[in-house]
Amino acid sequence: MIDMTEKYVESLNGRTCYWISRPKSGGAARCLVFLHGMTADHTLFEKQLEFFSADFTVLAWDAPAHGRSRPYRDPAYANAVGELERILAAENITRAVFIGQSMGGFHTQSFLTRHPETVEGFVGIDTCPYGEGYYSRSDRWWLRQVGWMSRLFPLRILKRSIAKAAAVTGYARKNMLRALAPYGKEELCRLMGLGFAGFLEENRDLRITCPVVLIAGERDGIGKARQYNRAWHEHTGFPLYWVKQAGHNANCDNPVEVNRIIAEFIAGL
Repeated sequence: MIDMTEKYVESLNGRTCYWISRPKSGGAARCLVFLHGMTADHTLFEKQLEFFSADFTVLAWDAPAHGRSRPYRDPAYANAVGELERILAAENITRAVFIGQSMGGFHTQSFLTRHPETVEGFVGIDTCPYGEGYYSRSDRWWLRQVGWMSRLFPLRILKRSIAKAAAVTGYARKNMLRALAPYGKEELCRLMGLGFAGFLEENRDLRITCPVVLIAGERDGIGKARQYNRAWHEHTGFPLYWVKQAGHNANCDNPVEVNRIIAEFIAGL
């Protein structure tokens, strides 16, 4: 992991930690904001932060109620967007490329509903679209069951199941297990339940006007993520890249390919 400055913002809900690195060359540099998925933390992007830090300002957080941003009272998506607003204001960042993996893509889309002018481009990695038409009644019902269903598993098995479902390589699974290590069972299950139920509450039809690229692991086995990405691509025309030898955490499983796609996207902005 590159050497980054750890900082935080505070609100009535708690403290949100983030890490930032600016190019040594100085001067104005495009900013890349990395937003990780549910139950992960900022280290999910360590291969991207290392790759892009020489030429860009890179910023990554531990989302509210994740990693070092714990405890946190109410990690609703609207509250998370508020913390992101505080972080960007503290760093005097008015425009950025948002790179959101899974739940990080939800955070990006929530941010887009409120501040579209701030998002210069959106890279969605194994995430899913906002929009009422993408999700069936059955989909919405199952998403609301995640919290209590996860409580049926012993904690060790639950953590290993999450890591196995999210990643296909040894490195990526170890990365996920490391992020999961601090959680007790009640905290972990509550976090998962709130994450999916909160998405349903936040979900709305959204027309994204900034450039977008979608990236998904060919072996993504989390829910119906691959199906949703196909539908998103077909409905909007956003480019969709399938990454070989990669699961839900595609940027961890195959960082070389994902970094290439991101770099080409940024170059075209």
